[in-house]
Amino acid sequence: MIYESKYPDLKIPQVGIYQYITSNPNNIHDDKIIYLDGITGKSYTFGEFKHESKKFAAGLQDKLEFKCGEVLAIFSPNQVDYPIVLLGAIAAGGKVTTANPKYKATELSHQLIDSGASVLIVHPEFLGTAIEASIEAKIPISRVLLFGNKEIEGYKPYRSILIGKREIEPVSYSPEEAKITTAYLPYSSGTTGKQKGVEITHTNIAVNLAQLISSDRKLGPHSIIIGILPFFHIYALTAILHAPLIHGATVVVLSSFSIKTFCESIQTYKINHIYAVPPIILRLINDPLVQQFDLSSVDLVISAAAPLSDELEKEFYKMFKIPIFQAFGLTETSPLLHHSDTTKNAVPGSIGVLAPNLKAKILSEDGRELGYNEPGEMWVHGPNVMKGYLNNKEATDAVFDKDGFFNTGDIAFVDEQGSFFIIDRKKELIKYKGFQVAPAELEAILLTHDAVSDAAVIGYYSEEEATEIPIAYVSIKSGYEQSPALAAKIQSFVDEKVAPHKKLRGGVWFIDRIPKSESGKILRRLLREKLKNGRMN
Repeated sequence: MIYESKYPDLKIPQVGIYQYITSNPNNIHDDKIIYLDGITGKSYTFGEFKHESKKFAAGLQDKLEFKCGEVLAIFSPNQVDYPIVLLGAIAAGGKVTTANPKYKATELSHQLIDSGASVLIVHPEFLGTAIEASIEAKIPISRVLLFGNKEIEGYKPYRSILIGKREIEPVSYSPEEAKITTAYLPYSSGTTGKQKGVEITHTNIAVNLAQLISSDRKLGPHSIIIGILPFFHIYALTAILHAPLIHGATVVVLSSFSIKTFCESIQTYKINHIYAVPPIILRLINDPLVQQFDLSSVDLVISAAAPLSDELEKEFYKMFKIPIFQAFGLTETSPLLHHSDTTKNAVPGSIGVLAPNLKAKILSEDGRELGYNEPGEMWVHGPNVMKGYLNNKEATDAVFDKDGFFNTGDIAFVDEQGSFFIIDRKKELIKYKGFQVAPAELEAILLTHDAVSDAAVIGYYSEEEATEIPIAYVSIKSGYEQSPALAAKIQSFVDEKVAPHKKLRGGVWFIDRIPKSESGKILRRLLREKLKNGRMN
């Protein structure tokens, strides 16, 4: 059975991303502030954004001889200049790959090399990592530029090099070109442990923005959004960086999360619209500091990137009388797939209904299409689904069927009203606060420790952090003794080699033998059962 969205199809935008986001359907005046730094007060109006991004594009072409199809990488936490660089590169006909600023040099260099990035814009705080990675990726110093206004160790601010008087007419695309031209290359960890570049086209993003607008009807020029979710992540990339330009909403940009700054910003700027992840919801519920602030301006919270339990949702509403609606998607779907209807009460436990223009099917293990209330693997089809994985035909072919349906890797069912429910994930990825962690990557590092003979990593749901955390089971070599000290050493060994979201926060536990199938695959299900029954060893 094929499930279709209960909403009528939207007209698919026939233009590139830059043309779509500046099409101004709400007749926003050029002096309307769109991006505002919540700490310094620096801002960009709608008009300033257009001028600055087109000047940035001109600078890329004039100073760096940046060509259509070249890749620019951004390595930075959230900041008010981020959209100028992001969409300036798009205006110049380029592609953009956004990197997690907490990456180690090896992780960043892999992304730079794999994406083919030729320009890197970096926050000064992370310049050391960027220098190391850019050398590995053979990006010359003249093409590594800084946010901010200061030159550091010979590395110059992008504004001093690229921003001049000339503005370009942004590169435009025919409808067919927009469908096939890659715009963004966010990276998604695969079960092999290798990060994969996800090719998101101009049409993918434009369509998903239209889907987002249709689902989130409370958004408009009156909206004041808090920009705390990481901009390099597809969730913020679409909902916080792009959508406000169409709505004419204002984004209050925060570079990092602290409960005090978050709540102060809501109170000061009268934030009324919050995009969040479950750990933020949990902090708001549990931190007594929250009670010192007036959050009454908030009328809607959208939670996504990870499942939010019914209990948390109810507790939040009981405390704040603010409704939370859930949305669901993946990097590969740009990201929105499902959403709660913000005009009605959401179905408890549901991720909502299919967004417009989407179809889905639920398949059994033997490939049969399943009916209502029958759990199986969820496949989706629509114009917001990625072009494929960059330079990885094998991985791309593995997730698309002959009819163009994409395998989400999630186990789900659909009720008679068209509400979808996720009950498990078939793929092995661990989701820590919305970030993907590949067990195989951590296992590969564990196996390089002198004491470890075999290892398996699984996700463990932490009630305390309201997210999955990685936990490792290891078998040790003869000559070593199981001890808390050795476990701590092995944990530190891994944690020092990975980005913060990949750390073994669940600890390292010893096991005599890692359970495996006859073909050698780790039987993670048995480890999860062992953990569930309270038996670590």
